[in-house]
Amino acid sequence: MIIKKTAAEIERMARAGQVVARAHEALMAALRPGMSTLDLDRIAQDVIERAGATPSFKGYRGFPATLCTSRNHEIVHGIPSADVVLEEGDLISIDCGAVVEGFHGDSATTLIVGGDQTTTEEVRTLVRETRNAMWRGLEQVCDGNRLGDVGAAVEAVADEHGFGVVREYVGHGIGRALHEDPSVPNYGRPGKGLRMTTGWVVAVEPMFNLGTAATRTLDDEWTVVTADGALSAHWEHTVAITPDGPRVLTAREDEPAYPLAGSVPSS
Repeated sequence: MIIKKTAAEIERMARAGQVVARAHEALMAALRPGMSTLDLDRIAQDVIERAGATPSFKGYRGFPATLCTSRNHEIVHGIPSADVVLEEGDLISIDCGAVVEGFHGDSATTLIVGGDQTTTEEVRTLVRETRNAMWRGLEQVCDGNRLGDVGAAVEAVADEHGFGVVREYVGHGIGRALHEDPSVPNYGRPGKGLRMTTGWVVAVEPMFNLGTAATRTLDDEWTVVTADGALSAHWEHTVAITPDGPRVLTAREDEPAYPLAGSVPSS
């Protein structure tokens, strides 16, 4: 069942989304070679708790941490650890959620440790275009559009660059629960699927691989990796359908809350 949100509930979700945005900004400012993924987790937890919010992920179905931190060939759901020390040129995907007044915000970024100059153009393109695909999908989350419009917009970017599109893990509805109906796939056909309406709130989150789209899960029963060991990138924002169009509730200060088609830079 899809649970539509009132304008007042969307405002509460926006407050949660902005806590998540501030956490990501703190992580982006702090990230450097030699940090562990547990260091990142502690930074995010501090930001969230100082804001009077609660981490969405910690304890969710037994997950032990505030963040999901997925390095290089890890796609999603990596567990922060003092033993995972980041090196220059690593990719690190950081997924963060927070709860404010009973409502969740959820967002993910993929960053290059040490900056763009530490890796290849192929890897920079993977990170940049996965983010671009997220924005192309967000622009389609409008009253009257269909879920297939979102997936098709995301998939078109992957197809242009020959990336594998992860199919087992997709976007989702969000609200009082971290994961609600509907599923929001990163693939689809324009004009197909459920028709979206004002009051929907969903997370759009493409995951693109440099190689095959196939995945496997590690023995920790959380960490999902590429089946061929190729690098992966993951970006996500929470977006509400409002009378004024899509409103990105987790937008950082350098990003538009109300994106116009084609207006969001890809880097």
